Amino acid sequence: MRLLIIYIICFFSCAINAQTFSIKGKVTDINGKQKIPYATIKLDSTNSYATTDINGAYELQNIKPGKYAVLIYAFGYKKLSGQITVSNKDVKKDFQLIINTVNIDSITISAKQKTFGITRLNDVEGTSIYAGKKSEVIVMDDITANKATNNSRQIYAKIAGLNIWESDVAGIQLGIGGRGLNPQRTTNFNTRQNGYDMSADALGYPESYYSPPAEAIDRIEIVRGAASLQYGTQFGGLVNFKLKEPPTDKKIQFVSRETYGSWNFKNTFNSLGGTVKKVSYYVYYQRKTGNGWRPNSQFKTNTAYASLIYKATEKLSFTFQYTYMNYLAHQPGGLTDAEFEQNPMQSIRSRNWFAVNWNMAAMFIDYKINKHLKINSRFFGLFANRSALGILTYINRSDPGTDRQLWTDNYTNFGNETRLLCDYNLFKKSSTLVIGSRYYHGNTARQQGYGNDVTTGYKSDFAFNSKDQLQYSNYTFPEYNFSLFAENIFRISSKFNIIPGVRYENIKTTAAGYYNIVNTDLAGNVVYHQLVNETKNRFRSFAIGGIGFSFNQSSKLQTYANISQNYRAINFSDMRITNPNLKVDPNLQDEKGYSADIGIRGNLSGIFNYDVSVFMLHYNNRIGTIQRVDTVTYNIYNYRTNVSASRNLGIESFAELDVWKLIRKESARMKLSIFTNISYIDARYIGSKEPAFQNKKVEFAPNLILKTGLGFRKKKFAASFQYAYTSYQFSDATNAPFTANAIDGIVPAYFVLDLSAEYTINKIFSVYGSVNNLTNNMYFTRRADSYPGPGIIPADARSFYITLQVKL
Repeated sequence: MRLLIIYIICFFSCAINAQTFSIKGKVTDINGKQKIPYATIKLDSTNSYATTDINGAYELQNIKPGKYAVLIYAFGYKKLSGQITVSNKDVKKDFQLIINTVNIDSITISAKQKTFGITRLNDVEGTSIYAGKKSEVIVMDDITANKATNNSRQIYAKIAGLNIWESDVAGIQLGIGGRGLNPQRTTNFNTRQNGYDMSADALGYPESYYSPPAEAIDRIEIVRGAASLQYGTQFGGLVNFKLKEPPTDKKIQFVSRETYGSWNFKNTFNSLGGTVKKVSYYVYYQRKTGNGWRPNSQFKTNTAYASLIYKATEKLSFTFQYTYMNYLAHQPGGLTDAEFEQNPMQSIRSRNWFAVNWNMAAMFIDYKINKHLKINSRFFGLFANRSALGILTYINRSDPGTDRQLWTDNYTNFGNETRLLCDYNLFKKSSTLVIGSRYYHGNTARQQGYGNDVTTGYKSDFAFNSKDQLQYSNYTFPEYNFSLFAENIFRISSKFNIIPGVRYENIKTTAAGYYNIVNTDLAGNVVYHQLVNETKNRFRSFAIGGIGFSFNQSSKLQTYANISQNYRAINFSDMRITNPNLKVDPNLQDEKGYSADIGIRGNLSGIFNYDVSVFMLHYNNRIGTIQRVDTVTYNIYNYRTNVSASRNLGIESFAELDVWKLIRKESARMKLSIFTNISYIDARYIGSKEPAFQNKKVEFAPNLILKTGLGFRKKKFAASFQYAYTSYQFSDATNAPFTANAIDGIVPAYFVLDLSAEYTINKIFSVYGSVNNLTNNMYFTRRADSYPGPGIIPADARSFYITLQVKL
């Protein structure tokens, strides 16, 4: 009822106060046939600008009546200027740009150059507000990278401050962490696909076992810590994968990509899309197989996706989406430090397997009530499971040959997120308000026990041993979450904005089930056994707030700043887990804190693109791992607990210069750019009474991350070369340099070189090639305490890939 009242108040407020209008249209070439995506339309002497979508469409909102000078520009086209008059109605205006050409012996050669491959979110997009926040957008069509294997080093090369785990076969799962946060399956980001949740359990187990194929992604949107107000309370922020949309100017378009690579890697990606009257559709299917560079690393994965958009009217549309993924991976296990130095290619585990089945469904309702008021409602659900089978004993011991441990999870989640965006006038200044609600119900059923190894000791048989129940644990973890949020842009002047926001959370997490306590003698005989029933309930209700500022001098110089509270609830892995390498503090508490940014960014005439910022993350009760010794077996294990408060302070910078355009100005017919991405972070535990980790470095927080490279594009050919360096980091809060079981210790500094190229033969055929880890460096990014380890997980050696694309 309260939410309904809020919506009604906003509705009438917009209807009464709205005195602004919109300008929309399309940008095409001079013949009106070629639609121009990513063109910029800007009203001079204002902070109003828009970027065209893939169909060349744009819309400027909240425009007051008056005469405006307008500037339109796109890479590869001549800049266009003109005037627009806004009276008492919306304006529809199309623009046509002229391609830059050079005449040589009466032959006209024209070249459409692409963007830098990275851009930023507008202040308002759809029903979301991004003003005053640090945001980055990776435009997938504009980067030259190995997309068949989802190569994270290349795809995220221009995103400052990301620590990347390279422990996954062929990019099936994504592991990135920013600003000193754990990269484990991107768990510290709110991960979404097309705006809805895609992780296992967004509240109770926010790990992403599924990652969309890079070949299917249109762009990746990343918003840092201030995203907590609109997208959930995580410290990391938001990562949203926007998949490709149907072409609106074709009834049918078919794309097929076939990739072959090292270690018998094979990938096929096929998509079909188009628009017929009011219905648009897009479907794809991907199959990926390979052996991996280490023994016992075979994998196969299948991914499919379907999207159907029905545009009932100009104001109302319905979208239906379904995603399916399954994969089976043989896991070679971890290594000790000595084994890694001896031969990082070896595998001393041959019985470890991992399987995932993922089903996601979503429905959107988009309704533009009037030109100042629109609503978006997203219904989404997940039905999925994952199974992990193998030996989790210490890697410095040989495989005992006993039954393998088996973990199974079944996820059943559903929810709704509804947003209302309202443009209104306040004190004769235009403002934008977004209010919304979120309901989420997640349920995970987890079992742990022994696998059925009697007849399938080396196969992927994900069945429990029915004869031996001693090690079973069986839990259900239902979670409920209801949220209300609001954020507002107050436009104090044409350049200065203030953006306050607030979020209310109501959370309930439950653990209900049983586990077994089993003690054995040296011969393996059970000497003590007790079954323990357990039920845990936790209720939280709280509000967090934040405020942002932005000053838009021009497209060349923008200043932004924000500070927002964050919150991270303990998940069900923190409530109950059975792992000989890891134990959890039964009194573990939720994490609270805040994040802050201040930075400058801009784009100088398409020649120089930059973003430099200083950030701070402050945690209270930060959850981390420390080393302890088992008093019975004297084995070292990780103990997960609230270590202390921590402070992550750093600087992130990105800059890219188009050298050739700087030299040749508007006559440039090719692109030669150099980029540098540097982040420095000092992340430490503070205020702790325990000397073991007071002032110690936060785990997974390397001091320096550097990526730099060259990009070249001319006519039909493009190439990229990249150098990536990450300084050393620790894997636990005590900063242990070495442990015999390799679960903890230093992750040494490393660097990697990558080279990729592409050539468009004609409108139908294109060829792509990539050499990853050019110098064949032997390094690792992760020490695992569970699957796929435990121990050191080596990164891939040098690899080669080639792709043929057919587009009809």
